[in-house]
Amino acid sequence: MTQRPYIVGNWKMNGSRTMLAEARSIDRAAQRYPDVEIALAPPFTLIDALREAVSAIGVGGQDCHAEVKGAHTGDVSAAMLADIGADFVIVGHSERRRDHKESNAAVRAKAKAALAAGLGVILCVGETLAERDAGKAEAVVGKQIDGSLPKGEGIVEAIAAARLAIAYEPVWAIGTGRVAAIEDVIAMHAAVRARLIAAFGDSHAKVRILYGGSVNGENAGALLAAEGVEGALVGGASLTADAFLPIIAAASRPID
Repeated sequence: MTQRPYIVGNWKMNGSRTMLAEARSIDRAAQRYPDVEIALAPPFTLIDALREAVSAIGVGGQDCHAEVKGAHTGDVSAAMLADIGADFVIVGHSERRRDHKESNAAVRAKAKAALAAGLGVILCVGETLAERDAGKAEAVVGKQIDGSLPKGEGIVEAIAAARLAIAYEPVWAIGTGRVAAIEDVIAMHAAVRARLIAAFGDSHAKVRILYGGSVNGENAGALLAAEGVEGALVGGASLTADAFLPIIAAASRPID
């Protein structure tokens, strides 16, 4: 793989305009890590302001609707995200799948809409603790990938342009402080890669596979050094520059 590591912060339902100062600090530091691609996904309310506040990092949304427009109160389309300067969107996060009962088909539709709007896509997959304990982790994640990967017109071109990433986030490790064992991460990333090869052939190499789930400055080095891990989707540790920058540093050697 020759692409830069991809380190993305997901602020979830956290943040006010005062947190733009943290984003600016991250943005300034990003200039010391030119071989790492860095991005933040703030709440919808901050996307426009954050886009204005930073220049060296990407800015994205945490979700989008599959339709371009219409009678969908409270929803935001991928086209709207692109219009206010977003670069990418996260789809299929386990909290969306759980809290909003999003199916694989719904996630696929969102991913396809986002790519059609010119956005990059981070597609999330992951198993519950019960599924892992039952020995079903790879089967569950494989089914999610098969059902959620976008298909149809324009998808091959989007993949070739490196506008799709997969984030493997074991549900039981998100926000819990627990982290998957390195050998399990390697095994799952290899399984995900096999699915991508089957789906996209040689273009699979353009799809980065990220790890997410309680990533912090202490464990990032080992996780990012693991075979097949090409970045991280970071939750709580992305809310401040002090917590996020060590993760970025773990992905690269800063220039003097």
